[in-house]
Amino acid sequence: MAADSGRVEDPPAEVLEEAAAAFGLLASSARLHLMWALAQGESDVTHLADRVGGALPAVSQHLAKLKLAGLVRSRREGRRQIYYVDDPDVVTVVRVMVGQLTARNQRTSAPLRRLRGTGA
Repeated sequence: MAADSGRVEDPPAEVLEEAAAAFGLLASSARLHLMWALAQGESDVTHLADRVGGALPAVSQHLAKLKLAGLVRSRREGRRQIYYVDDPDVVTVVRVMVGQLTARNQRTSAPLRRLRGTGA
């Protein structure tokens, strides 16, 4: 039996670059918070700003970056722009990562403090 039997092919460099860019956008706690909120359901920028505690212009800029990256979409309802995540896989990634870290933090906060202290 070959050593690489059942092995999955490595993704192309372009795909890895796109994934790194998407993860880079989510490295911002403000944008991750917005993604978390949108994973719970669609919302307009005013409600998102209230929920995440951000200034309306800053939240709008974060949403524009997430939209350009294809992580969120929007539609117009009258004069309001409604934002949403229509890719269930993106929602899953956000929920799993935040959920795992929340569970770890509830068990012990030491690993999270250690990450912050190392500049990681």
